[in-house]
Amino acid sequence: LSLSLPFAVGQCGNQVGCRFWDLALREHAAVNKKGIYDEALSSFFRNVDTRSGGDGPDIYKGKICSLKARALLIDMEEGVVNEILQGPLRDVFDSKQLITDVSGSGNNWAVGHKLYGYQYRENIVEKLRKAAEHCDCLQCFFIIHSMGGGTGSGLGTFVLNLLEDEFPEVYRFVTSVYPSGEDDVITSPYNTVLAMKELNEHADCVLPIENESLFDIVNKIHQMINSGKLGSTVKQNSLVTSSAGSAKTVQEKPFDAMNNIVANLLLNLTSSARFEGSLNMDLNEISMNLVPFPRLHYLVSSLTPLYTLADVNVPSRRLDQMFSDAFSREHQLIQADPKHSLYLACALLVRGNVQVSDLRRNIERLKPSLHFVSWNQEGWKTGLCSVPPVGHSHSLLSLANNTCVKPTFIELKDRFMKLYKKKAHLHHYLHIDGMEQSCFSEAISSLSDLIEEYSELDATKGGPRTDPSRLKIAV
Repeated sequence: LSLSLPFAVGQCGNQVGCRFWDLALREHAAVNKKGIYDEALSSFFRNVDTRSGGDGPDIYKGKICSLKARALLIDMEEGVVNEILQGPLRDVFDSKQLITDVSGSGNNWAVGHKLYGYQYRENIVEKLRKAAEHCDCLQCFFIIHSMGGGTGSGLGTFVLNLLEDEFPEVYRFVTSVYPSGEDDVITSPYNTVLAMKELNEHADCVLPIENESLFDIVNKIHQMINSGKLGSTVKQNSLVTSSAGSAKTVQEKPFDAMNNIVANLLLNLTSSARFEGSLNMDLNEISMNLVPFPRLHYLVSSLTPLYTLADVNVPSRRLDQMFSDAFSREHQLIQADPKHSLYLACALLVRGNVQVSDLRRNIERLKPSLHFVSWNQEGWKTGLCSVPPVGHSHSLLSLANNTCVKPTFIELKDRFMKLYKKKAHLHHYLHIDGMEQSCFSEAISSLSDLIEEYSELDATKGGPRTDPSRLKIAV
């Protein structure tokens, strides 16, 4: 039994987490008609006997009594968590899984990391151990957070360090939402670069997602719907970008559609852990197969369908088209150009009625147009899960370890340096206990080193092999 324990940290993390739990429950309900607590459900939910009052014993066989998500929700402003507790998912969480404060982190990484981190450390560790005790075989931790604010970036990366201290052998997967250049948080370049140093050092795998890409996808879907050319109605069971059909009756917020896309990414990513398939891929295998060098663990994700099937009444496209879409920039959750950069490895996670032969045929078809490093020409990892997302016949998530993330990091460095050269806003950070100016210089040098490692690899494109520095092993 493989189990993952998600941590949602900060406003964005909890909003995405809330959509993930909502959609995951609907996926299981669509398959599990008899309401039996089965292995698929147990990977992300406990079945608790509430008759004895409070937190009763777990029931492993038989009917579903009371499902509790295996998760911790952390936010230093209680607004979003309170919304979840008053919403349709209120029974899926209890107070033992929540850590909230009232004042927020004021868009300041140092407040989240240094102040709240140390203040809440014991509380987080205690709840973490409690949650881990309920897992038979803890396979990985998931952190869902954003990089631009204070709590997600600061406390989110503090939690990442804690997980490494407490459970060093358990893989740490991080889904990080990166701010756009026009972000309304002036200090977001500081927060993002400070958080990235922690991700470089303490994460096993990071899926960077850019707000800009999500915004573009949502806009394109609205344009397609409003143009009327492709059938002007959104399908009622559209789950990719709208919460149509969900138990929510409140008005959708601007970020809901964007959060929904990230939740769908997580659904596809975890589908193999939750359902049967002829080629199941667990999350540890992704890190094992896609990360040849420890620091180069940033994966470009693309998702399909996004514009078809669920969103607009377009005739369902051929399977081969789906594979082509997964390698087109419009379907990526980060603005990058993998086709003209260097692949270290690539994973394809397919859901639905797809055969291994379909996978192989499409990999052979796409391979000539993609540049792989000379020493890993066959660097493909594939997973097949037989249960498609609700309302679809099949779906595909592609994860590429590719040097194309470098421009994103260079742009981030430039935005950081613009502020840092003028020492703008530094005093807000430096008056927090434990926060020193060296934190900034170390963070920017960590980012520069990462950019340099990608550059070294880029330089090998089409030429003889030279390795970036590996771990030094004493013999």
